[in-house]
Amino acid sequence: MSTPPATRRHLRLGLPRRMFSQVLLMQLAIAAGVAVLATGLFLAPLSDQLDDQAMRRALAIAQTTAAMPGLAEELQDTSPAVDGPVQREAERIREASGAEYVVVMDVHGTRWSHPDPGQVGGHVSTDPSQALAGEDVMEIDDGTLGRSARGKVPLRDGDGTIVGAVSVGIEYDSVRARLLHAIPGLFAYAGAALAVGALAAWLISRRVQRQTRDLAFSDISALLAEREAMLHGIREGVVALDRTGHVRLLNDEARRLLDLGDEALGRSPDEALGAGRTADVLAGRVTGTDLIAVRGQRVLVANRMPTDDGGAVATLRDRTELEQLGRELDSTHGLLDALRAQDHEHANRMHTLLGLLELERYDDAAEFVGEVVGEHRATAEQVAERIEDPLLAALLVGKATVAAERGVALWVSDRTRLPDRLIDPRGLVTVVGNLVDNALDAAAGTPHARVEVELRAEGRTAILRVRDTGPGVPATERELIFTEGWSTKRAPAHGKRGIGLSLVHRLAERQGGSATVGEADGGGAEFTVVLPEALTDPGPGDGPEAAPSATDPAPALAAPSPRTAEEKSR
Repeated sequence: MSTPPATRRHLRLGLPRRMFSQVLLMQLAIAAGVAVLATGLFLAPLSDQLDDQAMRRALAIAQTTAAMPGLAEELQDTSPAVDGPVQREAERIREASGAEYVVVMDVHGTRWSHPDPGQVGGHVSTDPSQALAGEDVMEIDDGTLGRSARGKVPLRDGDGTIVGAVSVGIEYDSVRARLLHAIPGLFAYAGAALAVGALAAWLISRRVQRQTRDLAFSDISALLAEREAMLHGIREGVVALDRTGHVRLLNDEARRLLDLGDEALGRSPDEALGAGRTADVLAGRVTGTDLIAVRGQRVLVANRMPTDDGGAVATLRDRTELEQLGRELDSTHGLLDALRAQDHEHANRMHTLLGLLELERYDDAAEFVGEVVGEHRATAEQVAERIEDPLLAALLVGKATVAAERGVALWVSDRTRLPDRLIDPRGLVTVVGNLVDNALDAAAGTPHARVEVELRAEGRTAILRVRDTGPGVPATERELIFTEGWSTKRAPAHGKRGIGLSLVHRLAERQGGSATVGEADGGGAEFTVVLPEALTDPGPGDGPEAAPSATDPAPALAAPSPRTAEEKSR
């Protein structure tokens, strides 16, 4: 396909597309412009400088001539003549100095010397009044010999009386010749400077070409616009770090996920985020792919890739919703297990009730029904008396059925007392649920398996302890157990494990509290969570929190049923 003539003319007359060529042409133009400007700025005052030098030279010759001994006396004692002593002395000086003329005149302006003998005895062509008045004169003027640079000085006798003047001229054409003679040298220097500038421009252009991969300016501008649109349009967080490990770029999603602003730019991840796993991942101290990090209440998946300039780019994906769905799925499985256990237990009790009725033991049947209903009512009432928050009470009652199914006794400590003044009950439900689930996993299958929960309030501080009879946590791993990704269990299908205890730790830290693990009395693990400012201040009508009585039995929310265990073995 041929290119239209107008387009071909535009391509010929316009700048080349390659950045190398554009930068080279611009720098050559700059170097040439600087050379021409420097040459012009030098030539402009050169003529004036040469004129000044010629006038000073003429003045110096005139002063030297006027200072010669006997010249003033010869001027006074003789008459102007072609072969007179004044004419001979003036011509000797003119020939020795290379001046155009050396004219000696008396106070009336009559010449006593001149290169043209015919002018001796005549009146000078220029005004000698300033020199005869005692002033030194430098000027460029036109005389009988043409344009010249002149110097005029007074001629004094031995008493200092002005008896005449000396005028010396330098041919102006010689000044112009010196100027023209200097121009080729100037152009040579300018050409050398232009050549050096061209070489420097070529080297700089080659470096720019390598660094920009020979892209055109329009291509770079388009890439920048596309990069900005892509960075701020994608739903993944992007964090770019320079070779020193400081943040140099954050897109909108990264700002949202990390809860950062412009103040993070130019700072290291530790300074911007604080010490923690998220900062470790961004700084490259933790390596791997799809690394789990928790920032606030968000579960993030991070990947980090180094760049050629020594920096790195990290991408962040928000998996909070996915992890929540996973935990809800786990909760649903737990609920199904609880319902299956309840259905199993309910079937056993219904079979027992049916047998009593068939044996016509109606009194025993009524007593059996009353015991079953009373047992469940008593358990719920005891939990509600000690834990007044309905969400927590419902959680523990629900966990009881799961514990019984797994053969674990779930107990509420007799020290438990928690009023209904929680600021964030859902957060505490998450903490209790995660700790109880971990305790059930640890205690299941151990002899005399048991999990004990203690919840109490001290002023506005909530204290939670969960003890189990499992194998416990080794002292060397007690600091690692709260980090993201740490787990001894196989990962579920929906994602990675090691999130529950990390969330517990994060929730505690977010409220200014702490989460620790130690060894329980009699073996096993004891998790302790302290949440300051977790409860509101007591209202005017609230009485003092009643301390649990030492005689009150601690309610066992769940205990393995012998009948259930027996039926399981069948």
